[in-house]
Amino acid sequence: MKVVILAGGFGTRISEQSHLIPKPMIEIGERPILWHIMKYYSSFGYNDFIICCGYKQYVIKEFFADYYLHMCDITFDFTNQNSMKIHANSTEPWCVTLIDTGLNTMTGGRIKRVAKYIGNEPFLMTYGDGVSNVNIHDLVNFHKNHGKIATLTAIQPGGRFGMLDIEEGDMITRFKEKSKDDGGWINGGFMILEPNVIDYIDGDTTTFEKEPLESLTNEKQLMAYRHDGFWQCMDTMRDKELLEQLWKEGNAPWKIW
Repeated sequence: MKVVILAGGFGTRISEQSHLIPKPMIEIGERPILWHIMKYYSSFGYNDFIICCGYKQYVIKEFFADYYLHMCDITFDFTNQNSMKIHANSTEPWCVTLIDTGLNTMTGGRIKRVAKYIGNEPFLMTYGDGVSNVNIHDLVNFHKNHGKIATLTAIQPGGRFGMLDIEEGDMITRFKEKSKDDGGWINGGFMILEPNVIDYIDGDTTTFEKEPLESLTNEKQLMAYRHDGFWQCMDTMRDKELLEQLWKEGNAPWKIW
């Protein structure tokens, strides 16, 4: 099962750093938050990634272009035809597909643009700015058992995100983006989607969290996997500092590798 990560937005609320690099490349513990997300999925055995790039996409491509060299011990021998010898390879068994999905493309449009790389199979999808300790194995089993088109991870951090109404049986009965209400369940990403979810996306201007998820909700095809554990997005510098503190103290709940 492939993992699609949305990494193309402007990150305007954390512009102190995103004016230089894409938001998913902002570092926690000297590694981009995108790397943390990938390490987390990899810990559950998911190593095939499709990164939906956009804003300053070349920064992400350059990171992975140099990743192998940066993670290995190497001897460069300039006396012997400029040879290079790898002594130790500590890279992960990742396959990383980096796609420029456009500068101004919305979230739904980015997913639609990478459809041909996903293929005709279910896929994992999340945002490139949030970490969690959600159990991916349990999430996948939950999705397989209910047989619906889409599953999202529902969390309860209080106020800034899309609000959900969830009935008994975990069926989502209302999806409302950017509600000002506090205390309810919200969309925490870490989704599993069937390939026909692409049919709900019109094109580049489609925001996935609006028409597609609302349509799936109306058709009773959107389910919530309730997660009571850790979840944190990196939306502002305050969020980054919190994640950095957890990492430095050795208390990062998402570090299971």
